[in-house]
Amino acid sequence: MNTKFDDFPILIAQEGPLKGERWTLEKTLLLGRDAACDLTIPDRKVSRYHARLTPTADGVLLEDMGSKNGTHRNGEQITDPIVLQDGDLIQVAVVQQFMFLVSDATMPLTESNTLIGRLMIDLSSRRVFVDQQQVTPPLSAQQFRLLWKLFEQQSEVVSRQDLVAAVWGEDEALGVSDQALDALIRRLRDKLAAYDPDHQYIVTVRGHGIRLDNSIE
Repeated sequence: MNTKFDDFPILIAQEGPLKGERWTLEKTLLLGRDAACDLTIPDRKVSRYHARLTPTADGVLLEDMGSKNGTHRNGEQITDPIVLQDGDLIQVAVVQQFMFLVSDATMPLTESNTLIGRLMIDLSSRRVFVDQQQVTPPLSAQQFRLLWKLFEQQSEVVSRQDLVAAVWGEDEALGVSDQALDALIRRLRDKLAAYDPDHQYIVTVRGHGIRLDNSIE
């Protein structure tokens, strides 16, 4: 029987020596400098056996293995095992950053991993580039889903209801307030403006919805 890989959580390497690589978390992964590790990070700042990722019935568990330079989740050093959430950023020492995704199944499939424009999205690693600059730290999972929905239909107006469903899912959409969507849009606007302050990418069309202006000019 074939197993769909997108049923499993995935780990995507962001900044660091493994940048751009990805792993399917269908089994326990040991991270460290030693060649015997499942995921080897070749840097002296990384302990030989640094951290471990373990799929469990409750989710994927991240543990630090008593490393010298620590393991961080979303900027905070972990001391006890912790269950990861969709979009979490994992930092191993000060060397390698990863993004954790609950599943790849929610990501649309395209013929090309990289979609070109003034704003570019690399779907294989969820990296976003604005005016030829990579957005760092990466967008949160919600910010990325919002931007992707607008990107799919760029130059077209997307209703607020469709945006809420794309970001939070159909089941949760009814419980999402206008203020929550507005706050998410504002944070995403601010993130993009930091790289290209002279261009307004996310445009509000009053009474209709939101559209992405990704014009080259």
